[in-house]
Amino acid sequence: MTEQQQPVFSIEKIHVKDLSLEIPNAPHIFLEREQPEVNLHLNNKSEHVNESMYEVLLTATITARIKDKVMFLVEVQQAGIFQIRNIPENELKPILGITCPNILFPYLREVVSDTVTRAGFPAIILNPVNFEAIYHQNKQQEEANSAEKIE
Repeated sequence: MTEQQQPVFSIEKIHVKDLSLEIPNAPHIFLEREQPEVNLHLNNKSEHVNESMYEVLLTATITARIKDKVMFLVEVQQAGIFQIRNIPENELKPILGITCPNILFPYLREVVSDTVTRAGFPAIILNPVNFEAIYHQNKQQEEANSAEKIE
């Protein structure tokens, strides 16, 4: 293979694109002693930036509640710019939907933990996420939806 035909995958930049923290019930929420119920919602998307550059955006929304009161809400958009060239089209989507989010997730987890701690709450350590299972589940859902539209 020549140099131009070699597959290329490299991380160009990893950065926090957006970060939001809300503590709507402060200061009273700091007096609560109960353990909060913590909910996580994850989303990822990718965008073709130019010829060989892709931006992958991993968004996490974490909401902690005590009973009906929101303790805090954190939303983080962790982004990465990846150079991807000479990769077959059928392999590109799994790279953007599995490999890149796997690279970004530890950074996102650190931002969440640091933000929550700096806000005065105990650290939140997000459990590992199986992006491969999520990717395949979303793919099956898309196939099922397109099959319903055809019928």
